Amino acid sequence: MYRFGHWGVSLLVFAPLGFALVQAGRPELAFAAGAAMCWLAMLPDYDMRVPGISHRGPTHTVLFAALVGGVGGGGAYLLASNAGQPVAVATTLGAFGFAVGALTVLAHLLADVLTPAGIRPLWPLSSRKFTLSLWTADNTVANYGLFAVGVFAVAAAAYLSVAL
Repeated sequence: MYRFGHWGVSLLVFAPLGFALVQAGRPELAFAAGAAMCWLAMLPDYDMRVPGISHRGPTHTVLFAALVGGVGGGGAYLLASNAGQPVAVATTLGAFGFAVGALTVLAHLLADVLTPAGIRPLWPLSSRKFTLSLWTADNTVANYGLFAVGVFAVAAAAYLSVAL
């Protein structure tokens, strides 16, 4: 998928999380999660800029999702700790950072599974390719369609979180 397709899937994955956070009285965390997921939606595709790393290789795996989650969680924990937050709060924010980082990469992987090229998410344990082969990555209708569905899902979640 291209940028708009990845943004759309990220928004689609974010929508229930954003709804739950607003319902829990944490709209600032919902905003932060949504912004981070859109900002990092293309992170796995930076493999195209790194010599020696194949596209849809190591950066398109569950292991990479865990790595990005770990960086997000560690960063959130350190920020909270250095801001003087209690350990329990820092730990909770660290878990939140992990979830947002990992979900962002997993959303990217989900979008790439829709294409014939697919992904090998269990590398290095398995080289099995996963694909639904619904449309090619450069399909304009699919990319903008996914974006529209993602925007609609976030709008519906926002409306429902305020209306309920």
